Amino acid sequence: MPETVSRPTLEAVATRAGVSRATVSRVVNGGYGVRESLAERVRRAVAELGYVPNQAARSLVTKRHDAVAVVIAEPEARVFTDPFFALQLRGISKELTAHDNQLVLLLTEGRDDHTRVARYLAGGHVDGALVFSLHLDDPLPGLIHDAGVPTVFGGRPGWRDRTGTPLYVDTDNRGGARTAVRHLAGLGRTRIAHITGALDQTSAVDRLDGYRDVMAETADGGGDPSLVVESDFTPAGGERAMRELLDRRPDVDAVFAANDLTALGALRVLRERGLRVPEDVAVVGFDDMLPLAEQSDPPLTTVRQDIEQMGRLMARLLLRGASALRDSSTGAGREGTSGPGGVDPAARTPGPGVILPTTLIRRESA
Repeated sequence: MPETVSRPTLEAVATRAGVSRATVSRVVNGGYGVRESLAERVRRAVAELGYVPNQAARSLVTKRHDAVAVVIAEPEARVFTDPFFALQLRGISKELTAHDNQLVLLLTEGRDDHTRVARYLAGGHVDGALVFSLHLDDPLPGLIHDAGVPTVFGGRPGWRDRTGTPLYVDTDNRGGARTAVRHLAGLGRTRIAHITGALDQTSAVDRLDGYRDVMAETADGGGDPSLVVESDFTPAGGERAMRELLDRRPDVDAVFAANDLTALGALRVLRERGLRVPEDVAVVGFDDMLPLAEQSDPPLTTVRQDIEQMGRLMARLLLRGASALRDSSTGAGREGTSGPGGVDPAARTPGPGVILPTTLIRRESA
């Protein structure tokens, strides 16, 4: 029979360090009130014995789980094929790892999933939740509110919960769209179309509004509805919308696509129809997803949003807020944060929201 190796106990650490069990518990669980000389003896004993705290017991003492739920309101097929989600998760993971927290990924595809996620969050398994890609009719905000966990949303909320507007991090979608359309107008394009994203999401609505803002400045007031086609942020949706647009308005000379994936679908259809980009039709996307935007044919002019930084800020704000709720600490930033309080200095903070800036990246498509 294999020999069973016993794990070092809290008592063993206390004996090695020559301190009480309570002192070891305070040091291991990040408590205060222990002289640095004693704390150093405890840390040395922990290292020598290879002691690993029992997470369940530790949670009872500290009231924290060192775990954060990331809730994405999209099906698996979308999450694991769209690079946007990979970038967002990378930013979140980096920030959580820097603060020794675990990421728990939860996806929702239907009503049963909503109930499962709400039950999990209410069960006290995590210290908070990061939620993004919500749709306007999604019940998750109310369910998460009822679960009582600190929450930060990715994207401008299209709702108000019972306590007002929730805390969120977003990109300046409307301003970025204006920049894209003004760039196309500055190239002398006069029949500028827009392929939208899914209009049950605020990012798509804001980009459509930005397009309309600029088109309203044109000589005819920019109100031609035939130049707007609804899509869904996917390459296939971009293809369908581009075909519909060309059938409806074969004279179109520029397209602002709601994201890079939509723009890639549009570029494929333009090639199929024998139209040159940018000579016949100029195309601008939104996101600057690398390497997709650089490797498209031709390389894509697009509005850059810092998706990874958006994820990091979401996690940073959540950890700071959860810490404040837990122990009323000051939430001092750690190494690796940027700007005062760990918020990107280029960001705007309208009320409970943090809005990150956008930049136009010029390549060959426009």
